[in-house]
Amino acid sequence: MMSTEGYLVIPKAGAGSGLLILHSWWGLNAFFRDLCQRFSHEGFVALAPDLYGGKVAKTISEAKHLRATATASRKEPAYKYLVRMIRFLSAHEAVQAPEIAVVGFSMGGHWACWLAQRPELPIVATTTFYAARNGDYSKSASSFLGHFAETDEWVSTAGVRRLRSSLERAGREFTFYTYPGTSHWFFEKDRAEAFNPAASKLAWERTIDFMSHTMKLTRRSRNRRT
Repeated sequence: MMSTEGYLVIPKAGAGSGLLILHSWWGLNAFFRDLCQRFSHEGFVALAPDLYGGKVAKTISEAKHLRATATASRKEPAYKYLVRMIRFLSAHEAVQAPEIAVVGFSMGGHWACWLAQRPELPIVATTTFYAARNGDYSKSASSFLGHFAETDEWVSTAGVRRLRSSLERAGREFTFYTYPGTSHWFFEKDRAEAFNPAASKLAWERTIDFMSHTMKLTRRSRNRRT
């Protein structure tokens, strides 16, 4: 279901764990809408917020321009919009539990890491693709999974190390993978210059395993408390 707010897909079973998908700087394009469908087939209620209000970019220069203009023209700050979308998803009638997972790509990965630091948000599983953001994760309730390219002009190895250090200091559970022979955007099949089918397949399997396992543990923990 597409709206100016984003794209929501409910699994055929009618219910599932909540998952927020944060697009890269290309915008909420066909790839990310299809990704919502893929996650719904795995049993997730998938919501992809639209940070650009329906606009998409195809080239790097278009993406840079679109990101700048969309940021400048927003009436509602992006962080408030994303927090609102998280609360909408968490309370949705098709979502089995208030705790949700978040997966972000590049620009969206930065947002995923920022959101996961907020203790008031019900995020228990955070996956970032080729994005690293250090900070204070000491009050986070999330576990983390990171997928990184071997060669990445947009994300430095020092940046990944800083994120690792931030998570270690906070005592958060995390697993990072680096994929040989890959570059930034290796997961996105519409980026022909970077897409790596083998790495994409492996990262997908690891993401599904991580999120499914984490959400199952969260439900069990809450059931024991109640």
